Amino acid sequence: MSYMKFVIAQLNLLVGGITQNRAKILDAAKSAVAVEADVLITPELSICSYQPEDLLLRPAFIAACKEAVEGLARDIAAIAPDLIAIVGLPWQEDGALFNAAAVLQDGRIAQIYKKAELPNYSVFDDKRYFQCGSSHVLIGRSGRKIGLLICEDIWFDAPANRAVEAGAEALIVINGSPYDTEHFDARVSECRKRAQQYDVPVIYCNLVGGQDEIVYDGQSFVMNAAGEVTQRLPGFVEATAVVEIEEVGRKLVPKVVRSNRPNPTVADVYSALVLAVKDYIGKNGFPGIVLGLSGGIDSAVVLAIAVDALGRDHVRCVMLPSKFNASISLEDARWMAGIQGIRYDEIPIEPIYESFEAALVDQFKGYKVDASEENLQSRIRGTLLMAISNKTGNLVLTTGNKSEMTTGYATLYGDMAGGFGVLKDIDKELVYELANYRNQFGRVIPERVITRAPSAELRHDQKDQDSLPEYPVLDEIMSLYVEKNLSADEIVAKGLPREAVDKVVRLLRINEYKRRQAPVGPRVTPRAYGRDWRYPITNGWRG
Repeated sequence: MSYMKFVIAQLNLLVGGITQNRAKILDAAKSAVAVEADVLITPELSICSYQPEDLLLRPAFIAACKEAVEGLARDIAAIAPDLIAIVGLPWQEDGALFNAAAVLQDGRIAQIYKKAELPNYSVFDDKRYFQCGSSHVLIGRSGRKIGLLICEDIWFDAPANRAVEAGAEALIVINGSPYDTEHFDARVSECRKRAQQYDVPVIYCNLVGGQDEIVYDGQSFVMNAAGEVTQRLPGFVEATAVVEIEEVGRKLVPKVVRSNRPNPTVADVYSALVLAVKDYIGKNGFPGIVLGLSGGIDSAVVLAIAVDALGRDHVRCVMLPSKFNASISLEDARWMAGIQGIRYDEIPIEPIYESFEAALVDQFKGYKVDASEENLQSRIRGTLLMAISNKTGNLVLTTGNKSEMTTGYATLYGDMAGGFGVLKDIDKELVYELANYRNQFGRVIPERVITRAPSAELRHDQKDQDSLPEYPVLDEIMSLYVEKNLSADEIVAKGLPREAVDKVVRLLRINEYKRRQAPVGPRVTPRAYGRDWRYPITNGWRG
């Protein structure tokens, strides 16, 4: 017989959506009542969602969060007098603000746990807003004690030690832990250290959903004292699960539900991108999206993601051909739009391009034809897409990938014009993997789109590799320099060609100003351009 029963509520919440979040938590409480649970667990800062950023600087916001949690305590007590609920909130006390977890019991906030370890690296800015807590909180039934921690606390010894020394026989950790391709295994590893060190099970509840450039993957789990994952919730979807903790030889042991965990795969990345698009469009109230469909691999993958995220009725695409576009590009664009059943339009840009050239003939006199003429085509396309966006309310999805963002192989106010960069953190090699993965569930991308040489098609017979190293080389250099922080010399020592390394590093440095003006896009690697990459534009260091 189970000794204690918990419900993990892996919720997709809205930053600043206090009323909506309160309603979701109350619904989760009703689910907990239905299974006769003792404790409901919700994610970090669940009343306002994570990360609220500078909303935390507004006193009215802090007050509204507290008021909502107090009301939630009364609401839960009205339907389940014996249910304990753990709800995250920003907590003001003696002039200091804390990232806190409220223990709701008997219609009130019975206890407050204050996060002790504040992350201030990568995408985290907790120290900008919060003070560190230094105490412990225990909850439980019938004399048994469960310790409460918040996210980063489990990565350090002291918070767990305080709870266990006070008598905790298990640990609950509430989290707003972002997704990247390496992070799930790191979470499990840190929880395993504490479980084995203190001989206690761990219940790990994580947030799910897209929030600007962050994707929270959920994948909440339960671990026994031996460090084995005994139960895991699905990734990238909202879910609840019942967790049963049994008493075995006076120790608390979680009931095994499922212990397997596949290695991170392309499927995870694809799911993350679909969730990011769905939530960015839905939570911001856009009716749908529009994108420029070129017939190339990047826009093909973005189209597939958009349709999977939003449905065909909320996606439209526009082909904007010039004289440099190959006939197969138009054929493939038409086929992809047709097979997915979306609205498709063609707007030839040649007449507009010729009028631009005529207007600039005196300004360009004496100069050789170069990228300026090529970029005119891209900027015409960007202007037309933005005009459609303004008229319809649909958000423009850009199609540039991380390899292009690294090297500046993109046109400012052209193909970079838009509201959400779906592939912003996806290197070119992974773009191809995503295309092949999606085609496993029904071909939506023609094989020749995947196999033909990539080209911007801004001049005759143009290929990306005319200007850039081969993508496998470029992507490896980028990963080592951007994500691993290796120097150029260290990268060369790994066998990469010096000429290619120097070129990529130089292009990276001189194109920082472009990346600052790129739209936000979902982070899936351990280091993405955006809040995770903060290099100065004006920069004299050449290391």
